[in-house]
Amino acid sequence: MNSISDNEIKEIVQRVLQQTGQASNPSPNPLPPSPPEPSTKVVAIGSDHGGFEMKTALIETLKELKYEPLDCGTYSKEAVDYPDFALAVAEQVRNGKAWRGIMIDGAGIGSCMVANKVPGIRVDMADDYASASNSREHNNANVLTLGAGLIGLNQAKLIVKTWLSTEFAGGRHQPRVDKIGQVEKKYMKEG
Repeated sequence: MNSISDNEIKEIVQRVLQQTGQASNPSPNPLPPSPPEPSTKVVAIGSDHGGFEMKTALIETLKELKYEPLDCGTYSKEAVDYPDFALAVAEQVRNGKAWRGIMIDGAGIGSCMVANKVPGIRVDMADDYASASNSREHNNANVLTLGAGLIGLNQAKLIVKTWLSTEFAGGRHQPRVDKIGQVEKKYMKEG
């Protein structure tokens, strides 16, 4: 599998936006601006064995972006169970020790399911730039899951940069996010 550069990804995104009519004023850089510097925001990050290498690389990306990574494990490629680490990441966000969280496993699906069980956690399982942006802007997602077996490292970096730099729009989206919390409360009372 050939590696694709960040610039190539940007060019592809721009071409797709132009073809679909979503880019009326093409820009040489369709990505949102990088997060403000300096930042001391803590980002909890974890992985299972399938996401270990990507997690290690993304920790460096977080540092470059001036975030403070909080490594929730795993710490090797030895086989482990993703639910343990997805829960650890989600709990760091829920208890306020982390501003946001990122979890990487083979597909991102299982970790998304686990983290979404934690009250107050809204997970985006992103595999592209658009879903990363939308999940923040519309849904105020506070945990991101990635599938290391499905996307390459350059794509993962693009997703993480986009997801971290996109602000929640609030407004008409706030009542919808509030309804997510109401659903959680309803089923927590029954349990």
